[in-house]
Amino acid sequence: MNRDKGVTGPAGFRAAGVAAGIKANGALDFTLVVNDGPNNAAAGVFTTNKVKAAPVLWSQQVLKERKLKAVVLNSGGANACTGPEGFQDTHATAEKVAEVLECGAIEVAVCSTGLIGERLPMDQVLSGVDIAAQALDSTQEAGLKAATGVLTTDTRAKQSWKAHEQGWSIGGFVKGAGMLAPNMATMLAVITTDADVDKDTLDAALRKATSKTFDRLDVDGGTSTNDTVLVLASGASGIKPSAEDFEKLLADVSADLVKQLQGDAEGVTKEISITVTGAATEAEAVHIGRIVAEDNLVKTALFGSDPNWGRIAMALGRAQAQIDPDQLSIVINGIRVMDKGTRGEDRSNADLSGRDIDIVIELALGQGEATILTTDLSHDYVEENSAYSS
Repeated sequence: MNRDKGVTGPAGFRAAGVAAGIKANGALDFTLVVNDGPNNAAAGVFTTNKVKAAPVLWSQQVLKERKLKAVVLNSGGANACTGPEGFQDTHATAEKVAEVLECGAIEVAVCSTGLIGERLPMDQVLSGVDIAAQALDSTQEAGLKAATGVLTTDTRAKQSWKAHEQGWSIGGFVKGAGMLAPNMATMLAVITTDADVDKDTLDAALRKATSKTFDRLDVDGGTSTNDTVLVLASGASGIKPSAEDFEKLLADVSADLVKQLQGDAEGVTKEISITVTGAATEAEAVHIGRIVAEDNLVKTALFGSDPNWGRIAMALGRAQAQIDPDQLSIVINGIRVMDKGTRGEDRSNADLSGRDIDIVIELALGQGEATILTTDLSHDYVEENSAYSS
């Protein structure tokens, strides 16, 4: 996996990240990704939150055709809960991109991220389209700037690229640090490929990949109003891979992007993996893992490097799933601290002093298995989110 390349890694794409003046500090805050073809197949998955931002509503509409020429993204404002005017702003942004690129607005997806409830400064947004269009390039540097232009509370750009031995590749960038529990976090992702993939194959592959990657990250249980994952296929390589090969590479790139999201989550000091095995079904394994991942008592214990398995047992016992307490075992960083319903090895043997924590919950009820990624609940997380809007 190559993290030096992103959306411009695959052939047929140009990108730009510029400072449009949306952020008062002058940071990069506006990104444009363009598919130069020859194909323009696209697919997207979006937040399941019932409160959806205007850009999500717009992009869901245009993705019904499953083809895109461009994606325009801004940080510094979510354009969520802004009423009809906010939707008009999104439409105007797409129209401006379409004018500059000489395409239809229906071929332009729009994404926004930032504070909920405020209108975007449209003078800066529209001028940002012109600035970004002038800066479009297919270089590695342009891809990195595109990944940087979408950041909010993130501390660094997050991108990934991987080539297939047949000569095609997939690349992408992602942003997100808090309000992160995608359920398809605040999360935006744009993924590109130069494979020759039809829109149906692309859509199926994206849904399969996100179900095992983006949907398995749960930093704080917050499902954003703006979550969007888009994939665009240029076909520039001229190579048509098998559906299986494409699905695997897309899942690999998605998993790497998600791992970077976990590592850059707000206030993170521990990167936690929760694997549930032996569940009655995979869905129940996911549900149990998510219950544990979102539990504040578990998260604070892990922040303190405390292998308090009782909190884990308490949390998973709340799940609406089949659980037999007498069969339940918990392993923390290789130490079986709970063994078939009772105390196991000495919990002090579980060394949690490092950054990585691996928790395995064994239910011994069936074949269902899933892994959820999460983080701890630190002082920095509380401080950052207590002052976000100020």
